[in-house]
Amino acid sequence: MSQNTNTTKSPPPIVFIILGLIAFGAYKFVPGLFKGKSSDTSGAIANRISLGNQILLASQTTAEKKAGVEAFAKGDYQAAVKNFQDSLQQNRNDPETIIYLNNAIIYLNKGTASNGSYLKIAVSVPIGSNPNVAQEILRGVAQAQDEINTIGGINSAKLQVQIVNDDNSPEVVRDVAKTLTKDASILAVIGHNASNASLEAAPIYQQEKLVMVTPTSFANNLSGFGSYIFRTVPNISVMAAPLAEYVVKTERQTNIAVCYDSQAPDNISFKDEFVASLTAAGGKLVPTICDFSLPSFNPNTALADAVSKGAQALMLAPHIDRIDRAISLARSNQGKLPLYGSTTLYTFQTLKEGQSDVNGLVLPVPWHPETNPGSRFPENARQRWGGIVNWRTATSFDATQAVIAGLRQSNTREGLQQALRNASFSTAGSSEDVKFLATGDRAGKPILVQVKQGGSTGYNFVPLR
Repeated sequence: MSQNTNTTKSPPPIVFIILGLIAFGAYKFVPGLFKGKSSDTSGAIANRISLGNQILLASQTTAEKKAGVEAFAKGDYQAAVKNFQDSLQQNRNDPETIIYLNNAIIYLNKGTASNGSYLKIAVSVPIGSNPNVAQEILRGVAQAQDEINTIGGINSAKLQVQIVNDDNSPEVVRDVAKTLTKDASILAVIGHNASNASLEAAPIYQQEKLVMVTPTSFANNLSGFGSYIFRTVPNISVMAAPLAEYVVKTERQTNIAVCYDSQAPDNISFKDEFVASLTAAGGKLVPTICDFSLPSFNPNTALADAVSKGAQALMLAPHIDRIDRAISLARSNQGKLPLYGSTTLYTFQTLKEGQSDVNGLVLPVPWHPETNPGSRFPENARQRWGGIVNWRTATSFDATQAVIAGLRQSNTREGLQQALRNASFSTAGSSEDVKFLATGDRAGKPILVQVKQGGSTGYNFVPLR
């Protein structure tokens, strides 16, 4: 009988000591190695934040812009200003570069008594997950920043804007909010975009007493959330009710199937408010299972189910990052049932990808350029960006204008919050004055728009007359 010559020997104690030191070092100095996703994102948070030292919007890149951020990172602000200006000569429709240019000018003039002081805010947008929506928001902030700095600033202090990419991800947003609250120089945050992102950040801002003004989040849970939480869009019930009344009383359609996204708090709220208003107007919800968030979602199956149960029309309420699924359902519909939608669907993507399949779609928006004859904002925006802007740009402009007006009264976090909370607070916006209710919601009313032929994509959103 042969013996086993591969007998395992115990390693000497020094091996365990070395392995322990290696593990401790990895735990201590390699972010997120033994932690969850949220901690991993915090290790790379610096790659998501920029005053001008790095490009976050990769789709808006020129050689001059690259040279500008390199100069900014080195502290050569004179070169940064020139390169950013040269980049804008090639591409004026780039809000990131305008913000970086304004920030570089601030640092260039920092040593002078008259122009050196500044007040800092942040804007958090989903650059990675939805760059088009991110740019829509950034355009509003950039336009407000540029206008106030051109006339001398806020009580002679220029407005500095820090851009943050949060990807509409709750995990990333948590790290972003914690990072921003720890920076004592930041006086307010414009953002976030999707309601699930805003709801993740709001408790952190409220606890740390940093004003958050979201220009795009509609979820009911944000209403009355806290004394530091505001938004420049109306409560979702104000948005949903006119659409439901239009469906029943004007279009004479009573049996409506609803397809929504159960992972999108704003569209859950919109669905709930729409159904309540639909019922009050004499309509009826057709009971179907149509959830855009489900991996198993099938547009053909969802449509067949709605039709088989007697639906006369479809109401679509997708998450901002899952609009493609609503478009696929519209494509399967092929014009059979009239389409209605939540405010989320007002995007360039809807028009470009939906084309004739979304023709006739009706939805509510808080602002439209054709319904503000007395405002200079639509024309100023058209001249600045070379085209028509949408409601996200307008409400982001309004959010920044509100912060600017509040900072005129006080340049502290607490003072800004008290100014915005004052019942008499009001400032000029993109159309109507910006006023906040006691809940932090914007006082305002929606406009119903419909997709019709026209515009650069072949289709456009046109106000219903």
